[in-house]
Amino acid sequence: MDLNDFVIKIQKEDKKTFNKDFNYALKNYQEDKDTTDNNNIKLIADFTEYSPLHNGHYHCMKVAKEKHPDALFVAIVPGLFERNGRGQPYILSRHARSEIAINVGADICVEGPPMGIMGSGQYSLCLAKMFQTLNTNYIPRGYNPSEEFDEIIKRIIQGHTIKPKPYKIVDYTLHETILKGKLAEDNYVICSFTKSFNKIGFDFKDKFIFVPRVPGVSGTKIREASSNNNLKSVEHMLPEETIKILQREIEKNQAPLHMTRNTEEIINNANNLSYDELTGLNFFTSEIAQKIIDERERKPFTEISEILKILPYGFSSHFKHRVLSILETKINSDIISDYIKTYPFNIRVLNYKNEHVLEDFKSKIKQDRRIIINGN
Repeated sequence: MDLNDFVIKIQKEDKKTFNKDFNYALKNYQEDKDTTDNNNIKLIADFTEYSPLHNGHYHCMKVAKEKHPDALFVAIVPGLFERNGRGQPYILSRHARSEIAINVGADICVEGPPMGIMGSGQYSLCLAKMFQTLNTNYIPRGYNPSEEFDEIIKRIIQGHTIKPKPYKIVDYTLHETILKGKLAEDNYVICSFTKSFNKIGFDFKDKFIFVPRVPGVSGTKIREASSNNNLKSVEHMLPEETIKILQREIEKNQAPLHMTRNTEEIINNANNLSYDELTGLNFFTSEIAQKIIDERERKPFTEISEILKILPYGFSSHFKHRVLSILETKINSDIISDYIKTYPFNIRVLNYKNEHVLEDFKSKIKQDRRIIINGN
């Protein structure tokens, strides 16, 4: 099986899983107003894409575990359709990524939301709801140190909601502008989390563990080395466990996946979906739909590059790749709205350290949630 066939297989299986989970949740979901956590077990929950797990991720994990050695470390590894929040493919399947996480020290890996088919506010809200459902006690986050962000860190530790707005950062709790300008991406994500936590009523005071980013690690160089099958050139950036599993997946022709899409599905949907079907897709606008229709009437699409060329620029540099991921999966906005409402009714455990850890984890999360172990 070549990489393209492997990606198509993942997409088909994930579409079935998404629909099955979604329909089950709709039938069984009831709004839970009880947010108390009476369990003595402490839980560290870290959302990280691990694409792949590098020394920066490993350092953040170690710092959190050293601060709270008796807590369960849960890695939230996204998720269905294997597309990140920037709409781009991951380098490894989530099952391989979760295996690496367990091998370097995580206790449990659970599946995070399908980020690539959502807007940033939507998947941030899903992640916030996952932290709440897991009754999370501590949240480690890597950040880019700066004098401006030090003040923001102080306020977040105190439980203040920090809202990133265009060209300014606002303390929503005190209604103060803290900073004029933009933040580094990692720091921006942290602020977005506080906004989502506030929206669902999750108290994050004293929960964040802030870990300065490790210098000298480049995800771009790691992906380039993987494409060239030259992992030795970046071995100083990666734990040994990552190198072993990444090399194994390359030899099995199941990696690297970050340059591979279901091209046939994207082009077919761009050429054949009606205006109403296109505008019904999550994240799509009438402008995007009309541009696609106008261009295909002039000449049907034959390559992804032709679609990228006519797409408008959005609010971020990743906008076009998100559009591709939505054309790839064809998920409607009304379905996503209901999906977010019930999320995460189904807790899918991708991997775990041992049975004792698994039982502790089960006792920690909200009891009305359905727990699925390794897809079963």
